[in-house]
Amino acid sequence: MTQLLIYKTAVPISRARHGDCSVEVAGDYSFSGDVNSVPLMAVEFPQAASEYAIVFAGPEGGDITPAVLLGVRGNENLFLSEGSKHWTAKYVPAFLRRYPFVFSKSDDRFLLCVDEEYPGLNREGRGQKLFDQDGKATTYVDNILKFLQEYQAQFLRTQAFCNKIKELGLLEPMQAQVTMESGGRVSLGGFLAVSRSKLKALPGDTLAELAATDELELLYLHLQSMRNFDGLRERLEHVLEGEKPAAEAQALAAPVPNGADGASVH
Repeated sequence: MTQLLIYKTAVPISRARHGDCSVEVAGDYSFSGDVNSVPLMAVEFPQAASEYAIVFAGPEGGDITPAVLLGVRGNENLFLSEGSKHWTAKYVPAFLRRYPFVFSKSDDRFLLCVDEEYPGLNREGRGQKLFDQDGKATTYVDNILKFLQEYQAQFLRTQAFCNKIKELGLLEPMQAQVTMESGGRVSLGGFLAVSRSKLKALPGDTLAELAATDELELLYLHLQSMRNFDGLRERLEHVLEGEKPAAEAQALAAPVPNGADGASVH
């Protein structure tokens, strides 16, 4: 899972390039409409576990990252409103809240970047200015920097947590089967989950160590969050119900083939 999942053209912010730019956020999350999962930091598990299914993702043999599932079909986010703008859950993952800003690393230092394709980035003064009249970064930018610095710190802590559970051999491949009310099934794979039996089999001193660092709580929050697959199914059912009238209308509007009786519509 790439850290630039939702970014199109992220470039370093500079006074020369963005001196007259402002950012209008307005709670529009339509930029995330084509993703069915996003990274999650370990510190977010308590807030996210009640609404999302938390899994682990990453290439075989590579680093793994926690993620929340936003959909069960490819390129579909089920947590957007019908207008594809507003978030329909109480908690919004920090990965999305930091958009359109992101850090990029260059020569062992981090540069603050902005996605120039973000519709809210403008030169008409809408929203928050990036630089003041003296060419200095505004308080808004300072607050964004603090948020991203904290995000980066949490990212490192999350990686340490993931490395530990990987070394303990707790993760195993998982495939979710979502059964629809119509009887159809949707399969979702390519992610990892903690094995409850392997967790229970850990030595007592290892479990005590995990409990002392609050990592055992994170593991059980992850396991508890698996129950939220039912919520994903309900969200998908709602979307499919909305797709039916559109599909039927499209079929009725289709041109009648030559020689067919246009009155015989069943």
